[in-house]
Amino acid sequence: MLILPAIDIRGGQCVRLRQGDYDRETVFGADPAAMARRWVEQGATFLHLVDLDGAREGRPVNEDSVRRIVEAAGVPCQLGGGLRTEEHIERALLWGVSRVVLGTRALQDPAWCEKMTERFPAQIVLGVDARQGKVATGGWLRTEELTARDAARRCATWRLTALVYTDIGRDGMLEGPDVAGTVALAEVVPFPVIASGGVGSLEDVERLRGAGVAACIIGRALYEGRVDLAAALAKTKDE
Repeated sequence: MLILPAIDIRGGQCVRLRQGDYDRETVFGADPAAMARRWVEQGATFLHLVDLDGAREGRPVNEDSVRRIVEAAGVPCQLGGGLRTEEHIERALLWGVSRVVLGTRALQDPAWCEKMTERFPAQIVLGVDARQGKVATGGWLRTEELTARDAARRCATWRLTALVYTDIGRDGMLEGPDVAGTVALAEVVPFPVIASGGVGSLEDVERLRGAGVAACIIGRALYEGRVDLAAALAKTKDE
């Protein structure tokens, strides 16, 4: 199982939010690139980046920070947050990220997202963020009628490289990931589903791996020292 440390960027700083609430922010560092080096030195082979300002504004914002992270990390990175046009995707890929995570526009305009998967094969990840089972968009500020499972089922034939599933209610709360929800989405798509939100212990990592989850994103638990990255990576290896 792949583990992706999360680096959430707001105002050029490395931060974490609780349940996607911009008013419940904790700053963990003024140098996101240094944070990227830290995780890579501990064994990370892939990083998950989120442009929180971009998610809120509907356009890429933190270009300088992303470029510095990519250069400092030296490992593949995926970027989400505010990528809502073909031009946005092109710009993000020029910053050096390996793939982009599409959420709001992709979920509201599935025909456009499918077209982007053809235009950028193996570089598009769909982000499905859900609150009580319903998809949330616009930086998690708006809840749609579409369910997470229906969103996954709808994109099963697209040329996506992965799907990131985030249970917003668990995000940043360290209370455990939605293992059942992640597995339910994985049952209806042929590509990897990445679990996001709620990982707070090594036991959570083991539960995800035991359920056959392909990958998980870990944020606050790493920053607060509740999960040691090297130890978590060891849990993902075959015994």
